[in-house]
This record gives sequence, structure tokens and C-alpha cells, in this order.
Amino acid sequence: MIEIGEVAVPTATVARLPYYLRALRDLAGEGVEVTSSSDLAERSGVGSAQLRKDLSYLGSFGTRGVGYDVESLSSYISAALGLGSEHRLAIVGVGNLGHALANYSGYSARGFSLVALLDADPGVVGRTAAGLPVEHVDDLERVLAERQVSMVILATPGGVAQQVAERVVACGVREILCFSPVSLQLPDDVVVRSVDVAGELQILAFHAAARAAQPATAAARAAQPAATTGP
Repeated sequence: MIEIGEVAVPTATVARLPYYLRALRDLAGEGVEVTSSSDLAERSGVGSAQLRKDLSYLGSFGTRGVGYDVESLSSYISAALGLGSEHRLAIVGVGNLGHALANYSGYSARGFSLVALLDADPGVVGRTAAGLPVEHVDDLERVLAERQVSMVILATPGGVAQQVAERVVACGVREILCFSPVSLQLPDDVVVRSVDVAGELQILAFHAAARAAQPATAAARAAQPAATTGP
């Protein structure tokens, strides 16, 4: 459970809130003012019963037979996610992936501000990405303090990720989005969200292999002689 105000909300529910918010913003962009639970659920990729249960943790929303007010529900979920205040981000590791993350255009629209880029590679330090200079990771503590960084995106090689993460935590940062291929061991009060691109691709490969095996399995079963019964 995660505390939002005075309400305990399941971690799985919190993980779905950004999808509801994205769907609501899409609806607002289409000029839709009121939406049904079934439409919002479909756009969010969940069942309507799950949607209603998730929203019930946050309060009472919607009118039976009418639906949800798109603007007010969007505002409420934004506030619940803590998007009413600015979150200042730093990216540590500005290789190909870090560079792509730096150039993501959606930060500001979602209440995030990218304020620092750091790397250890002399060939990268001093260059510019997304309008910011890449600073040396040796200066991490100073940069995080001066820029008042509250969240860090970690895109370093796996071999140095733990060490860098520990330095980040020592600076007081308690939220880390990790793209490094490693399981970080950090204090319980640190929230780490890990994105393992290779792992997710391997899961997709498993499903692809299973799907490819299905026709062969069906054909093998069809080729088996019919079972016979005794006299």
C-alpha cells in the first residue's frame, strides 16, 4: 500500500493511475467533456470494474448514467500523483539511451523539468544534449544540490549503477528511475522503478516462440490415430 494523503492505495492501483491520466488527457484533446467508465477503461487498457475499483480508493467520482467529468477527474488524478509541483530531474549516463531520454519532449507537459546531465566518459562530458551541457559525474553531489534535483534517471552501465545510485541516495534523492541492467540494493525508503528493455524483449520472444509452436502442436495432435476402445 502507498499513502496518498490519508488514504492507503494499493501499489498496483498507483501504477495504473498514469494510464488513466493519459487517457483523460487524450479525451480532453478530442474535446470530450464527459466519459463513461467503459470508454475510459478501454482507452486505459483495463476492465471497467478494475477502473471503478481503482478510482474508489481516491474518492467518489462519476454520476450513474452520466459518467466522469474529464477535466475534474484529470485534475484530481494529477494531484494524487503529485504533479501539481515541479519535479527536477537529472540523468546520469548520457550514452545512446541517456541521450534519447534527454531529448524526450514530454517532461515539461507532465510537470517534470530536466535540469542536469552527467556522465563519466571524457568524450561525452562537455557536449550538449537537450540544450544542457553534460557535466562530469565526479561533480554529482554538487550538481544535484545546486539544481535541487528530486528525481534521478539512471542510464549507466550495470557495473557502476549500484555505486552511482548510492551516491544519489546519499544526496537525499529518494526516487530513481533505473534503465541500468541491474537490481539495485538500496534503503527501504528509496523508490526505484526499473525498466529492463532486454528483459521485456525476452518476454516478448517467449510469447512469439509459444505462438509459433501452437500450429505444430495442433498438427501433431491431428496426426495422431484416433483412440480405439476394446470389444
